[in-house]
Amino acid sequence: MNEQQIRQALRLYLVMGSPNCGGADPVRVLEAAIAGGITMFQFREKGAGALQGQARLALGARLRRLCAQHGIPFIVDDDERLALELAADGIHIGQEDAPAAAVRERLPQMIVGVSAHDPAEASAAMAAGADYLGVGPQYATRTKLDAREVRGPAMIARMREAGIRLPLVGIGGIDAGNCGAVIRAGADGVAVVSAITEARSPQEAAARLLGACL
Repeated sequence: MNEQQIRQALRLYLVMGSPNCGGADPVRVLEAAIAGGITMFQFREKGAGALQGQARLALGARLRRLCAQHGIPFIVDDDERLALELAADGIHIGQEDAPAAAVRERLPQMIVGVSAHDPAEASAAMAAGADYLGVGPQYATRTKLDAREVRGPAMIARMREAGIRLPLVGIGGIDAGNCGAVIRAGADGVAVVSAITEARSPQEAAARLLGACL
């Protein structure tokens, strides 16, 4: 994917694993979210009750096939081996994971997303060959228990003012009521978990978010 295609794909980015679905079938949740208009998906199987080993691989394969059927880029969180096993379109890594430059070198054909929390981390990720940045937490979030302090949309604006031109997605505590501020600050899109996965209708929730982010 080229840079413009990545910007478009980041518009509404669902991050999800089975622990985020409240007992619902993750495949059904993803199907509904796709019907509602999500534009990118990240398989993040972490947290209490997360699947391991073959069960994790099997779920990832089902979600991967669903994304492929609908032309949705499929990203794996932080696991190069799993990304390769699932023939993912990309991988997303945090500041505490493998160095971005090494991942870029090992996975030259994949999209590489990197979490960044300030302009210095953003510049380093850009120099390392990242294709996009995830910036957060934008707001308080319950999904990621080890999340850093809230950065807010102002951090996205600071990155843009510092000359960061990479595609950029805001993440953390985002919903239909506050996503507009993230876009106005300079993000190309928003990444969400519970705003879709915990909704009574994931399809309607995705559609509302997409409408609010335009």
